[in-house]
Amino acid sequence: MAKKSMVEREKKRERLVQKYAAKRAALKEIINDQSRPMEERFKASLKLAELPRNSSATRLHNRCQLTGRPHAYYRKLKLSRIMLRELGSQGQIPGLVKSSW
Repeated sequence: MAKKSMVEREKKRERLVQKYAAKRAALKEIINDQSRPMEERFKASLKLAELPRNSSATRLHNRCQLTGRPHAYYRKLKLSRIMLRELGSQGQIPGLVKSSW
């Protein structure tokens, strides 16, 4: 089980990313538009830098929904390998059969 503070920090980052997504996209569009004057693009880049760092989507990290484990994460199921094995052994995941030989 991951530390509760780390899981909460990740949730806070997710909320910030959603809150600032439209603003970041608009500023990035201004910055990347070559037809705009250089001063306007520079001001937009300064405004982008003033936004909170945690509002950037690249700072998000995938975590297991049940345990909060950040490593060995399966995107399709949103689970860690440990929970996948455990739930699969219990028959909780449809179509998953634990192999043995």
